[in-house]
Amino acid sequence: MELRMLRTKKDHAQALAEVERLVALDPARGTPDGDALEVLSILVERYEKEHFSIDASTPVEAIEFRMDQMGLRQADLVPYLGSRSRASEVLSGKRALTVGMIRALHDGLGIPLEALVGGEARRRKPAKKQASVKRKAAATRKKAARRKGAQGRG
Repeated sequence: MELRMLRTKKDHAQALAEVERLVALDPARGTPDGDALEVLSILVERYEKEHFSIDASTPVEAIEFRMDQMGLRQADLVPYLGSRSRASEVLSGKRALTVGMIRALHDGLGIPLEALVGGEARRRKPAKKQASVKRKAAATRKKAARRKGAQGRG
């Protein structure tokens, strides 16, 4: 195979086939086949980074992944997060992880720190409660204003 930049799916498929062939030969470094394998591997890696990006997981996704691996339930997170309600809030995206929680999850469950710290804490569901909280606050302020006005008149 001629060594050149990979620009199409066909180029990528051909390069992968050639890499597979060369790996089966197990060439020594510095040999023509060894050099070809090294260069093709670099080209394939570059093509895949550009065309097959993988989004970083959120801390919640990392926790859920480890829970799935270990067969854990939400209640099993209590020693690491503090309480059942806190575990529920963290897993639903309503509560951010604290430094203490991150340390406990890393030390206790072996979740990499990068997975717990990195990425945005995306919420799974739109924050509907936020709007209702704002409406309730506005209604409370209106009632307080009416009471104040009624007291001033009487």
